[in-house]
Amino acid sequence: MDTATSLAAVVAAYLIGSLSFAVIVSRVMGLSDPRSYGSKNPGATNVLRSGNKVAAILTLVLDALKGYVPVIAALLLAPRFGWGEGTVAWVGLAAFVGHLWPVFFRFQGGKGVATAAGVLLAINPWLGLATLASWLIIAAFFRYASLASIVAALFAPFYQLLIWGGGPAALPIIVMSLLLVWRHE
Repeated sequence: MDTATSLAAVVAAYLIGSLSFAVIVSRVMGLSDPRSYGSKNPGATNVLRSGNKVAAILTLVLDALKGYVPVIAALLLAPRFGWGEGTVAWVGLAAFVGHLWPVFFRFQGGKGVATAAGVLLAINPWLGLATLASWLIIAAFFRYASLASIVAALFAPFYQLLIWGGGPAALPIIVMSLLLVWRHE
């Protein structure tokens, strides 16, 4: 394994994760900065409070993609650089951390739900779908997105450990899940 390229991939993923699409989309669409109203959280849910559904959907999709794309890129580059599943998962965690503490936006980021979903879908599509299903079930029954996000975050590492036996991706998934729960306090 090439440590220098692994580190470069993690840094690149963090920088991609640091793109705050809630702020970028809002600026491009002439909306108020989402950090100035509602929960003051730069995420899709708060952008939805602006009343602009298109901006909220764009934010959601782009935030998910900034978690998904670095992991897929790492998976594609893994054979060339000798990266294992663990390196790929750390790349995903770096993109997620970039969303929470974006270097381009004074380290004031969002809660990371969409970005975490993108990371999980890229690491293991079945894990991502199981976690999303958990989110949907809780949201449907309780009509509370934050509760659904917390429950889904708590289930993700259990799915990984119980169904796929842990492996090198388990620790980054656990860290991501704990950070997501912490951001919802």
